[in-house]
Amino acid sequence: MIYIIMLVVFVLGYVAIALEHPIKVDKAASALIIGALGWALFAFSGMEAHHISEELKHHLVDIAEILFFLLGAMTIVELIDVHEGFTVITDKIATRHRVKLMWILCIITFFFSAVLDNLTTSIVMAALISKLIKDKNDLWMFAGMIIISANAGGAWSPIGDVTTIMLWIGGQVTAASIIKAIIIPSIVCLIVPLTYISFKMKGELAPLSIEENKGNTFKVPSSERNLVFILGVAGLLFVPVFKTVTHLPPYLGILFSLGVLWLVTELLHAKKSSEIKSKLSVIAVIKKVDVATIFFFMGILLAVASLQSMGHLKDLALILNDTFNGNIYAINIIIGLLSSIVDNVPLVAGAMGMYEVSEVGLFAVDGKFWQFLAYCAGTGGSVLIVGSAAGVAVMGILKVDFIWYVKKISILALMGYLAGAATYILMQ
Repeated sequence: MIYIIMLVVFVLGYVAIALEHPIKVDKAASALIIGALGWALFAFSGMEAHHISEELKHHLVDIAEILFFLLGAMTIVELIDVHEGFTVITDKIATRHRVKLMWILCIITFFFSAVLDNLTTSIVMAALISKLIKDKNDLWMFAGMIIISANAGGAWSPIGDVTTIMLWIGGQVTAASIIKAIIIPSIVCLIVPLTYISFKMKGELAPLSIEENKGNTFKVPSSERNLVFILGVAGLLFVPVFKTVTHLPPYLGILFSLGVLWLVTELLHAKKSSEIKSKLSVIAVIKKVDVATIFFFMGILLAVASLQSMGHLKDLALILNDTFNGNIYAINIIIGLLSSIVDNVPLVAGAMGMYEVSEVGLFAVDGKFWQFLAYCAGTGGSVLIVGSAAGVAVMGILKVDFIWYVKKISILALMGYLAGAATYILMQ
């Protein structure tokens, strides 16, 4: 009975998140309710209290890592922004033509995502496009394509997406193999919706006025602006290096980078007036970070974790295996689509638990199952805005409406996802 009630609560909460604007209830509130309620119901499942506590602690470590990382990355991006650092890039982008700008930004996102990861890249790009575009519909359309680009770019890199990291660290795939096998399907996943939208978008974006470009009432010296921008970007790029060298979680790398940037900006503004300090210091920037987005992340991750502990996701994996008779292509395509509803991490973890790495065949190291799983789990989440960390971050930062995304972007993401999947299958 509890098993069914937990599912119902999750579905109702999901609907409330989707209908955030019509019902006028912030999505963070709905997410926190279903997250806490999911675990409260799990407490009545008949399991021992000690076991439930251990389960919660286990998930809490993973959730906290994501939240700390998100908090650190958002603070660094806000710090660059308040120092007008993004003008280093926006001043170089001369075009206001919608299609040209869309291609430029999506290609940058695609490759940046592979070097950083899709979450960090989406946070940076969301801040960047908010400086370039002011019309809400244009901004949301670009945001949707940024999500598709970030997820496609993250799928083919061993450090680009949390699921590829899991498969790489778990020994299911090697770095060189995943790049070679998945880069072409990932490019197709981006190019198909990008080409389609190029025929639909026309004209130029509205020009930005001087007032809209002005970040502060005073001008940040170009030397300080450039220093903060370079240090901020270097700090973000340092994270995958830190992780590869130390094998420690990425959040430690981002917190270290934030600490360095914090120290530098404190020294930079030490002799300035309290009025300027109050606008450029990290303390001031932290107040601007969107805490509601972090609460939304927390609620969603807690809710999915409760379903995982209760066994819903493992049962789902078994049902898929039985339904599709072990057909790896069909199973992975469905896992990818399901990852747009439920977080892709527990789904991939479920698949890793179901199938052991064999010496030869589909489930060997760098076998077709694992490669295709990396592509599907990495890109399938784009179909719904809450289906990936990149989507949730952009949704929180730019206030993109769930229903709007379903109407305007979901079909584009699905086209790209299926085209990339077909490309991988044909390549085999």
